[in-house]
Amino acid sequence: MKSITFGKRLTEVRKNKKMSQDEVGKLVGVHGAVIGRYEREEVKPSIEMATQLAEVLEVSLDYLVGSTDILLEKNIVSKIIDIQKLKESDRQHVFALLDAFLKQTKLQSIM
Repeated sequence: MKSITFGKRLTEVRKNKKMSQDEVGKLVGVHGAVIGRYEREEVKPSIEMATQLAEVLEVSLDYLVGSTDILLEKNIVSKIIDIQKLKESDRQHVFALLDAFLKQTKLQSIM
């Protein structure tokens, strides 16, 4: 895992979403200058604020704080949660289909 800081991750994700600091700030209820201070790492957000930022930017809190380098999109996480709610037998069918598709895709990339 890379050692990328919260501020750098916040900046990266915000810019990838093509959002200004002011836009993000309005969505979480703070002035855009506060977002800038987080990005420059002059201050650290509370856990509540970091959670709100992750939700607004549609990334996992784990990614934003650097616990993982895998950027999970919100719609993918939502689908995983939906799968987890299925009956065990239905879950096994979904995983079997997914496994078959992933294997086929990997084989095609090798050829």
